[in-house]
Amino acid sequence: MSGRRIGLFGGTFDPPHNAHVALAHRALVDLALDELRWIPAGQPYQKVRAITPAAQREAMVREAIAGEPRFVLERCELERSGPSYTIDTVRALQARQPGAQWFLLVGADQYAGLPSWHDWRDLLARVTLAVAQRPGAAVPASAELRAVPVAAVALPPMDVSASVIRDRVAAGAPITDLVPPGVASYIDRHHLYRPG
Repeated sequence: MSGRRIGLFGGTFDPPHNAHVALAHRALVDLALDELRWIPAGQPYQKVRAITPAAQREAMVREAIAGEPRFVLERCELERSGPSYTIDTVRALQARQPGAQWFLLVGADQYAGLPSWHDWRDLLARVTLAVAQRPGAAVPASAELRAVPVAAVALPPMDVSASVIRDRVAAGAPITDLVPPGVASYIDRHHLYRPG
């Protein structure tokens, strides 16, 4: 396992959608990764809305990543109690696999907000930051953060978000063009995101 190039892709994934999958595939290529670990957050400490139960979000990620052997579901945040801090995840994974090269894949909005993350300086000392580049994305205000080298991942232009998907389901609108087929089927079977 030494020397493997491993990407980390964390998120609430409520639900995972086609833009997540497209970005993950792009990261495999742009970063020459041996694997990309999808990390559903156990208790996302920066979210204020109600979150779908972890077991259901995990099941949807499994559906989204099916068929790509380099995509791996990483359950460490689901198994850990308390808030899901990325630095705790990275420390645990690095202890488990010393010698691997670690890449943290974040969106442009997450990148700009990194100074609000728990122990963010230690986090950036441990990983190569891979930022999904979106045209016109916000530049971080922090000069200290701007000084950190990043690897760019070309984000395909896709107008999709988890909140839009939840709103569409609640309104009874179709989502088959926004999420992988297995995710759409899971949402329908388990009556997720419906009012009441």
